[in-house]
Amino acid sequence: MAAGPITDVHARALLRRLFDAAVERAAPGEAVVPLLPTKPKGRCVVIGAGKASAAMAAAVDAEWSDIDLSGVVVTRDGYAVPAGRIEIIEASHPVPDHRSEDAARRILAAVEGLGPDDLVLALVSGGGSALMVMPGPGMTLADKQEVNRLLLASGATINEMNAVRKHLSAIKGGRLAAAAAPARVVSLVISDIPGDDPGAIASGPTVTDASTIDDVREILARRSISLPASAQAIIDSGAETPKPGEITEDIRMVAAPSLSLAHAAEVARAAGVNTLVLGDAIEGEAREAGIVMAGIARSIREHGVPVTAPAVLLSGGETTVTIGKDGAGRGGRNTEFQLALALALAGMDDIWALSCDTDGIDGTEDAAGSIIAPDTLERGQAQGLDARAFLGAHDSYTYFDALGDLVLTGPTMTNVNDFRAILVV
Repeated sequence: MAAGPITDVHARALLRRLFDAAVERAAPGEAVVPLLPTKPKGRCVVIGAGKASAAMAAAVDAEWSDIDLSGVVVTRDGYAVPAGRIEIIEASHPVPDHRSEDAARRILAAVEGLGPDDLVLALVSGGGSALMVMPGPGMTLADKQEVNRLLLASGATINEMNAVRKHLSAIKGGRLAAAAAPARVVSLVISDIPGDDPGAIASGPTVTDASTIDDVREILARRSISLPASAQAIIDSGAETPKPGEITEDIRMVAAPSLSLAHAAEVARAAGVNTLVLGDAIEGEAREAGIVMAGIARSIREHGVPVTAPAVLLSGGETTVTIGKDGAGRGGRNTEFQLALALALAGMDDIWALSCDTDGIDGTEDAAGSIIAPDTLERGQAQGLDARAFLGAHDSYTYFDALGDLVLTGPTMTNVNDFRAILVV
């Protein structure tokens, strides 16, 4: 930390350094190489889906320049990088489009007809569920898009969404790995979910599925989701995904939220700040999480508990935003969390916070997230902005955009979910 009182400039700079450190730890290129398996006797087919998959593919192509290698990988619009012999396709996220379906069919075709001496290298990262879409029997892409829309608006957790997606897919939940047999399948995975369950990342295309049709039925009922008729027919049929033990799995974790949090904590401690990592599995409604985090920050500021200032609270995970019937303005879960946090802190001195998605895109907007300061509400009022009204309208992006407090990074080529840092000085 800088000597003397912590200024707004110092606080903002430190928060941004912590976020950049978290993203840096999740950079896929160098991290992939040490985890590569032995080279195959036969062919190597590289497939993949997700926001970080193109960057991983580029590293694989460069490292294994001396073998028979080909492949196809799909990533989000704006995330493509040259990957030599591996073709990179871009598609839509978070709502799949026709390119997502085409990519899935091409990826599935790439692993057909392989032998036991061949290797399938699956590069999987967050976002893959929407980017690689093959609707189940009887479903259309429009049906799949509607299912995704319903899931995103329901407040369902990422694990709940993935359980539903797997059972409505012809490629997720281990079905891609089953199609590649008898070739060896090795999955290099970047986690974007709490707990780093590889079966939940991109809906686990190469990982067997422990969730069941009964689980899906319970989720749909609890979240009050009414599926399109074609999707409901698949659920009613009782068709199951491949289960543990039915497929040989080799899963290798390239990056994960917990590793990024740990790296950011090291940077904070080196700056002379007491650091408390609250974990990588914070879930629930974004605005409610903001209220809870404000309470912890207040306790530090007023009582020195659970840690004394100067201190930073670090957390990861994926909160949700449940959209009502009236719809919403612009914003994602990170800016919504921030606006709720600012309102709960009510201008308390000496508290700043950053909340950003490590992929550089909060929801569907062009910002990773935002920064709040002790004067966030005051500056908003000076512009005639009612923070509570913006929160009620799920229009947090517009609020922070007016203040100039959005964090704009562009695509980071990776994704280990959300990163939150609350600085109390």
